Formats: sequence, C-alpha cells, structure tokens
Amino acid sequence: MKNIISVENVSFAYNKENVLQDIIMYVDEGDFVGIVGCNGSGKSTLMKLLIGQLTPSKGKIKLFNEELSKSKDLNKIGYVPQISLSSNATFPATVEEIVMTNLYSKIGFMKFPKKEHKEKVKEVLKKVNMQDYSKRLIGNLSGGQQQRVALARIMAYSPDVILLDEPFSALDVFLKDHLQQELEELLKDYEGTVIMVSHSRDEVYRFCEELLILDQGSVITAGKTKEIFSNPQYRAAAKLTGCKNFAEMQYTESPNKIILPDWGVTLQLKEEVPKGCTCIGYRAHDFVPVWGEKKENCIEVRLKSMSELPFENQYYLNPENPKTPSICWFVQREKENVVETNGLPEYLQIAEERLMFLK
Repeated sequence: MKNIISVENVSFAYNKENVLQDIIMYVDEGDFVGIVGCNGSGKSTLMKLLIGQLTPSKGKIKLFNEELSKSKDLNKIGYVPQISLSSNATFPATVEEIVMTNLYSKIGFMKFPKKEHKEKVKEVLKKVNMQDYSKRLIGNLSGGQQQRVALARIMAYSPDVILLDEPFSALDVFLKDHLQQELEELLKDYEGTVIMVSHSRDEVYRFCEELLILDQGSVITAGKTKEIFSNPQYRAAAKLTGCKNFAEMQYTESPNKIILPDWGVTLQLKEEVPKGCTCIGYRAHDFVPVWGEKKENCIEVRLKSMSELPFENQYYLNPENPKTPSICWFVQREKENVVETNGLPEYLQIAEERLMFLK
C-alpha cells in the first residue's frame, strides 16, 4: 500500500494549535477513498489545503511522500466541488471553453501546440459523452451534464488524484441517484486515486473501498469501508456510519457477561467481551422483536413515539430506565405486517453477532 496523502501537525497563524494532526492515507493506487466526519472535524480544511486554497504557517502536507509545497504540485490533483444547478446559470462560457481554459492553466500554453490542445479537449468530451454539447453554455446544461463537464476539466490533464468534495449534497434524491450512477460509469476507466468527502454514509458505502474517519482534526479509524461499518471500534465512528443506539457498559467477573444499566439488561454472551471498551453500539434495524415470555438478552420496552416513513416505520422506545435516551427500532415496510398482527412487542432482543463493542 502507498502513502497517498499525509498531513503532519498543520496549524495557521490565526490558530496556533494543531488543526490537523497526523492524517495519513495508506491506500492502494487506484482505490476510491472516502473521508467522513462531523462538522468541525477537519474535512473542509483538508480539502482546501490539498487544492491550495489554504496555506499553513506550520506543518507539512505530502502527496506520494513528496511535500506539496510548489504550485506545480497542485496539478497532480483534480478537484470537483459540489454540483449545483443554479451556480452556473449565468456563467457565460461554453463547455469547450471551460475545459480548454482549465487545460491551459494546468499544462500551459507553450507545452503543446494549440491544435493538440483542441484535440485533447475533443477527446475528453467524447470520453464523457459531451462531444455534441461543446458549444453549449454551461448554464444551459442539466445537472448530469454539468457533472460530466466538471470531470472532463480535470481528466484533460490526467491528475494523479481526483478530489470529490460532497459532490451530491445540493441535489434532490432522484437526481442524486441518477448522477451517482453516471459518476460510477465515468470513473470506471480512471487509473488514479479518487478521494470523496461526504456526509452520506450511503454514498461512502456505495463508492469507497477505503474509509478514513476524522474527528477534531485527527484520524479516529481507517481501513476497508465494509470492515469499518461492521466493526467501527469507536463511538464517534459508529455514529458516523449510522448507528443510532448506544449504551454504557459495565464489565463483570465473567468474561462472557456485561451489564447495560441504561437499558436494564445483563447480556450473557458466547464469546468473551473485548477489553478496554466503554459502551456498546447497536443498529436500529438489528433488534429482534419478542412477544410473550422474556428471552435471554432482552430489553423490556414501551412506546414513546413513532414516525411513519414511506419505506419503514421508526419506533422510539423507552427502556426500563426512562431517564436514558430512547431506543431506536426501525422496521422496514415488508416486515411491518408482523407488528400490525401482534402489536408492539414487549421486548427487544439483542443478537450477539450484531453487537458493536466501542471505545
């Protein structure tokens, strides 16, 4: 695995404390990498540093183990910002002009003859299926077409890394799904590394082989995306991957038993409990409803509130201790008939294989 990007103790003149600390991405060249974090975690700062919008007064930023300090180094990185259908509405430039201007700025006027520049523009527009729109004003394009042009701008000079900065956050659900399909197709033949910043766990899970989770300027955890979703290890990471339920845990003399005082339950487990954990996480879709006699590892619950959504019902249930946050139990529509027939269950059972032990 290669060290694609590293950030070492970056700070700024107006903030002399370390803003970003020891962020290192070890990934295989050609991987699709996701970066997630809550507001203030450092995602936007990292993006601005990589594209040259911010210059630190202290610290180092490296790309492929070389310090990213010269303007020419920035040409190794292609940047695709958020897509907004209104942002280019009055921009008086054609598709061809936008791609050509970016190519000039990255490669320079003198490196290739003008004719070769034009041929390169035609080549990349054909690659993204926009060759018939070369004379069209950017403001007259659809969201999908604007996304294709954004990718053509950077593919024209073949950067080593493409940065996608929350590319779908400003779009409605239907258009977002359509553009995600197009993006997968457009990047299929790209041989470099793609790094995507996103607030959406679904986007990250769909696109990214590798995942980096930031919190307060540091890496909480990093690794294979599906492995982190399965075992986030840290509470902050579990929350960012969509976990809704957390409960403080207490160890007992038995290595196979823990107490969850907030939920009023003692769990008897087959496997030994890992050391050094402070709480458990449990996803809202993983509870097993139990009616009638209480079974092992069950929480007694009563309804607090309920939200009916198009594809699932969301139940918010009080455990035995009403001072603790409600337990979230989400039931997909195809399974809702069981609740309609039997009523709300008296207990929710915790499946051992679905437990996440967290620090």
